[in-house]
Amino acid sequence: MKKFILSILIVGFLGILAACGSEADGDDNGGGESDKLVITVGTSPTYPPFESEENGELIGFDIGLIEKIAEAEDFEVEFTTMQFDGLIPALKAGQIDVVVGAVTITDQRMESVDFSNAYYESGLSILVPADSDIQSFEDLDGKLIGIQKGTSSYNYMIANGIEDQNIKQYADISTAYSALENDGVDAILYDHPSNINYITERNSDAVIVGDILNGEYYGIAVNPDKKDILEKVNNGLATIQENGEYEKLFDEYLGGERNGFVEDVLNPEDVVITVE
Repeated sequence: MKKFILSILIVGFLGILAACGSEADGDDNGGGESDKLVITVGTSPTYPPFESEENGELIGFDIGLIEKIAEAEDFEVEFTTMQFDGLIPALKAGQIDVVVGAVTITDQRMESVDFSNAYYESGLSILVPADSDIQSFEDLDGKLIGIQKGTSSYNYMIANGIEDQNIKQYADISTAYSALENDGVDAILYDHPSNINYITERNSDAVIVGDILNGEYYGIAVNPDKKDILEKVNNGLATIQENGEYEKLFDEYLGGERNGFVEDVLNPEDVVITVE
């Protein structure tokens, strides 16, 4: 009888150990955060208010956007930074999964990468010193114009008669702005939101002149082999457009400025621009 009772106790004890082992295994291999899809996001933190770096932390509209999309679709993001003109090549090479970086949806880019639905409507504006005689795009003829390398500003100017020798390209826009301050260039042709941010943040006397040029849309670029990620990005974007989180980004990062607000689903094919 004692042996029978002892056998029962041993079996029961082993059962408890097995149950504990199962729980531990569940913790290691179960549905915790470690099992979430991790998407590698490339960005160039030199374009406030869309992406910049502050105290070692990435901030900006685009950073907030992809984080909100990740939250809506239950995946994690892992950021990697590089110069802007290296982002699309890195995406094509499979070094990163997506790019957030105020990337204009163009026909050339769509030949090699996929784009999400559009999330921001932008355009180019001309920034000049307060005492400049430049008042319009036509006045740029014969002037030295600073831009960020690899951006649509270059394509627009070449397509509209500005000679290559009059275009000075910089690795990042902050260097171009510094050149304007120090009389290194006569004007800057760049994205309108960035020019506004520069004037505001630097308390600059520089002014924006002429019309907003080359209406264009930003999209999130996705590796063409990652159709599942493209679907998640588009679904997450639609979700935050509907639940109000998208609109909050305009208040947080753009001072409530709504000129670039996208209300509806805009497929990249419907807003793509042609570059020469």
